[in-house]
Amino acid sequence: MTLVQMQPRSTNATTVRRTVADAMDTAGPQVCDDMTVEVALSVMASARTGHMLVCDDSGLCAGLVTQSQLTAARDGSAYSDRVQLRDILGDREPFTSPGTTMAEAGHMMFDSQVDALPVVDEHGSALGVLALAR
Repeated sequence: MTLVQMQPRSTNATTVRRTVADAMDTAGPQVCDDMTVEVALSVMASARTGHMLVCDDSGLCAGLVTQSQLTAARDGSAYSDRVQLRDILGDREPFTSPGTTMAEAGHMMFDSQVDALPVVDEHGSALGVLALAR
């Protein structure tokens, strides 16, 4: 005879929903959008990270840049040492808030084909980054 331990079923109808706040990384390096691509690559290498949050002159999150974006911009035919991060950010990326469920954020990342999302507060200030696990 084998002993089987039975666990009572939860009678609580509500389930705990994980939110972005539960899984996001702290903001890490944040740089201003007037930084040049070459300097940003250097900062990223020093920080040993694959992405950085970019803020505008007001301190609000303008987006997120990845090492591959920066490398592609540097290797492009239109590159000069005066190209700034604001020049390569393009359209405002998708952002998420800390209260967004992980399922919603996952759909947003899949639909936008991104590996990381900036997490911002209600005013647009950067709080952190939600990134896919590697």
